[in-house]
Amino acid sequence: MTADIRTRRSPLDGWAERLAELAPAVEVAERPFRTHVTLRLRDAGRAAAVSAVLGVELPRTPCTFTRGDGPHGPVEVAWLGPDEYLVLAEPGLQRTLESALRQAIGDASGAVIDVSAQRTTLTLSGPKARDLLAHGCAIDLHPSVSPSGTCVQALLAQSGIVLLVRDADAGEFTVLVRASFAIYLATWLLDAGVEYREYREVPV
Repeated sequence: MTADIRTRRSPLDGWAERLAELAPAVEVAERPFRTHVTLRLRDAGRAAAVSAVLGVELPRTPCTFTRGDGPHGPVEVAWLGPDEYLVLAEPGLQRTLESALRQAIGDASGAVIDVSAQRTTLTLSGPKARDLLAHGCAIDLHPSVSPSGTCVQALLAQSGIVLLVRDADAGEFTVLVRASFAIYLATWLLDAGVEYREYREVPV
């Protein structure tokens, strides 16, 4: 049974003020308790039924994600492997999405697993967000290499993450990190971002 969000503490509960020290160079925020559902789809013929349930097309290109507003609100679908996807939605939709997706894929063509408790979500944006990520991630995040819609599994400061490039030109990213590594990663972000704390954007 999913605990009431009002009584739960997120992995980075109490960290908002400390993370705000990186602004305005980097805006970092936790988006806790989002719905994370892993979908394994062995029968590609079921893709249309899944897309109808989500209101979002499944990504067809490796290392990308799709997004849109469906019957259950805003949804993002990340490609994790040839037949594996991660469905991201607003908090509290685990049971609804699990049930709908299981019906869409049928009994023998895949699997649906609620993994919402496994990770928490961080958003990073701002003029130095890409630079900060580059301190600990080997992925080239230049817009020409990782355009908007890119999704990769990578290491950030030795922490396994899923990284979504939401807006490459504006420098807006989503980082999904295991809950047990969240405090470590937040601490690393603060340490790696020391040089940006005195940043002030120069008016054009």
